[in-house]
Amino acid sequence: MGKKRVVGVGMDYSPTSKAALRWAAENLVDEGDQLLLIPVQPPKSDHTRKQLFEDTGSPLIPLEEFREINFSKQYGLTSDPEVLDVLDTVSRTKGVKVAAKVYWGDPREKLCEAVEDLKLDSLVVGSRGLGSIKRVLLGSVSNFVVTSATCPVTVVKGSSSSKS
Repeated sequence: MGKKRVVGVGMDYSPTSKAALRWAAENLVDEGDQLLLIPVQPPKSDHTRKQLFEDTGSPLIPLEEFREINFSKQYGLTSDPEVLDVLDTVSRTKGVKVAAKVYWGDPREKLCEAVEDLKLDSLVVGSRGLGSIKRVLLGSVSNFVVTSATCPVTVVKGSSSSKS
């Protein structure tokens, strides 16, 4: 076995971020690796834990705690059965250590900050597949992270209707 890796997955609970999580669980992590879910909450969100951890991000939240609905609500997170199922499955079947760390702010900046803070070996993010005009107007999290992060970044495209 090789070196144990720390793999992060950017999570906003969109279909593409869930696809990125599934891809990382099925194709990237192996026994002994650590899979870190990285939700980034909007800067204007106001939840109990934000006041404590807005500048540094939350402490690492073990899967057991992350699974609890009341705990997730304290961070303003969505309790998503599909996400929890993927995390439980990869933990149980591959022996992967799963945790989460919540950040508040601009997802582009916070995901790059997470790479440094968590010493990620790899980051996986989803892509909404914005067209060039929307990408210019709204900005692309995945494009920014690919060009700015200090670790390898995998961008997983969600399924889309046929684009010709």
